[in-house]
Amino acid sequence: MKSSQKPKAKSQKPKGKTGTVPRVRAPGGTVPVFPEPGVPRKSWDHYFMDIAQLVSERSTCLRRKVGAVLVRERRILCTGYNGAARGLAHCDEAGCLRDKLHIPSAERIEICRGIHAEQNALVQAAAFGINVNGATLYCTHEPCITCAKMLLNAGIKEFVVEHPYPDKFGRDMLAQAHVRVRKPA
Repeated sequence: MKSSQKPKAKSQKPKGKTGTVPRVRAPGGTVPVFPEPGVPRKSWDHYFMDIAQLVSERSTCLRRKVGAVLVRERRILCTGYNGAARGLAHCDEAGCLRDKLHIPSAERIEICRGIHAEQNALVQAAAFGINVNGATLYCTHEPCITCAKMLLNAGIKEFVVEHPYPDKFGRDMLAQAHVRVRKPA
């Protein structure tokens, strides 16, 4: 070897236990930092639903943590979570008026300082000029009737939801509009 040539670098094996994959804490347990060999990738539905779940962690509602993600062509358009309107004290600070008045879920939704996750996602899209027509909603919970009407008028074509919401009218309206509502696949 000539003195001007550098020796080839040898590949170094990572130190530590062989066959182990580094893990990090996440909601519900730990997840691998790198995909483990032989473990299939998440479906797009589960990927976006996991993001909706993560978004819900910003919620300040005392009753239900909800996260929403609007997606078109496998691209996130905007997100929203339920919480007080801008400039108002959050429910985790001011308390829940609905609890104080003993109002059940899905009834008298106008008596609430919060805005629903789906509404917040639509407001964020409007504020930043994002067209959501033809998008899919990934949401931790089914929409109430008010959110269902807003989402229909915004042109949302499909709803992927994880948990039910006790609003039969919202479900009926989506069925009448022939909008697909399903669990993540």
